[in-house]
Amino acid sequence: MNDAQTWTLIGGFVAVVGLLLTMLLRTVEAKLDGIMGRFEGRFDAIDHRFEAVDAKFDAFRNEVTVRFDSVDRRLDGLDRDVQALTRHVFHNDGG
Repeated sequence: MNDAQTWTLIGGFVAVVGLLLTMLLRTVEAKLDGIMGRFEGRFDAIDHRFEAVDAKFDAFRNEVTVRFDSVDRRLDGLDRDVQALTRHVFHNDGG
């Protein structure tokens, strides 16, 4: 084998290695893109579930607020009734 043939083999080997490396990198990149797409889809689904849970908590918070307001009104009414009974029983007209 002479010098020209040796350099041709080395060049061919480098070209084949470069080609194989390029193909490998493209395959890996395609696989990673597919995985990232699946992750993004799952994260979107999780985001939607969190939004649904947030909506449920907001609805529950509103319901609890309405119920506490109702209890406050009832307690205010009871307080007025107790004050009226106290004035009636002890004949106290305000001070």
